[in-house]
Amino acid sequence: MPRKLVSNPGRTARFYRANEKSRRKHVRDETARNDTPTKRKYRRDLAQRRRDLKIMGKGGGDVSHPTMKVESVKKNRARGGAQRK
Repeated sequence: MPRKLVSNPGRTARFYRANEKSRRKHVRDETARNDTPTKRKYRRDLAQRRRDLKIMGKGGGDVSHPTMKVESVKKNRARGGAQRK
């Protein structure tokens, strides 16, 4: 089941919602990038932490990679985005 759309999307999310061609290219490129061994290990570590916190499969916030604590999806995924430029 796809994720629910957030009610207050950031700038990048608004862009991809409005530009179908760019969104398709972005999905294609990210699919290849997320299939690397490094990214698989990254997701494995976060999934293990979610299991340890007993929130795996129950929805809720993201586990932040630097601190391994639960925080909002938008805050966690925004880190390293437009603010880092």
